[in-house]
Amino acid sequence: MTTDLPAGPPALDRRRRRARRTRESLASAAFELVLDEGLRAVTVERIAERADVARRTFSRHFTSKESAVLDVLRADGERINELLRARPPQEPPLAAYRAAALAWLSDEAEPAWHRRPRVVELLRLTRREPALLAALRRIRSEAQDEAVRVVAARLGVDPARDPRPAVLVNAAAGALAAAQELWVAGGARADLPTLVERAFAALTGEGGQPRPLPRQREATPRDGRAP
Repeated sequence: MTTDLPAGPPALDRRRRRARRTRESLASAAFELVLDEGLRAVTVERIAERADVARRTFSRHFTSKESAVLDVLRADGERINELLRARPPQEPPLAAYRAAALAWLSDEAEPAWHRRPRVVELLRLTRREPALLAALRRIRSEAQDEAVRVVAARLGVDPARDPRPAVLVNAAAGALAAAQELWVAGGARADLPTLVERAFAALTGEGGQPRPLPRQREATPRDGRAP
């Protein structure tokens, strides 16, 4: 007679890999269906069917079809925060966030969303669908909240008492979002890392000087006398 031993780390790793594959399959199914047919035409049941899993399996991974469609963007937010944690501790927060964002954009092993097919379509659809836009804002807010905690740990401060982590993260995330918006608006033809560099340069005072105002002609009194 044999006795089953408790599952060790290899078994746990296998379960995690299987769960990750299931999540990715659901996210991919939601992504393709919604872009092909529109958000309103797609149900959770159809997403589960496309991924060849039960409806309840979908609910173990996602709270809504919107969260499944946007999972690729959520994963990228997590990746940026991972790279931010890995930056040298003495590096200033804005420089660290900039470096993390650029490392994410250039990562060949886990390509950032701007190098994946149809992501521009997704972002444009998000502008037209309030439910998707709300879900995207939640995803970005959660990623920024985590980034605030990372920056607070780097500075050795309590983010509930010190505003600097939130200010720095909001500025950095705003720069990244501005670059992404320009990239999408331009039809994805520009170089996104270059746009990100320019956006962060604006935060650090390297974004260029404003154009001088046109010189105004001085008014001359009609009688010729000096004012």
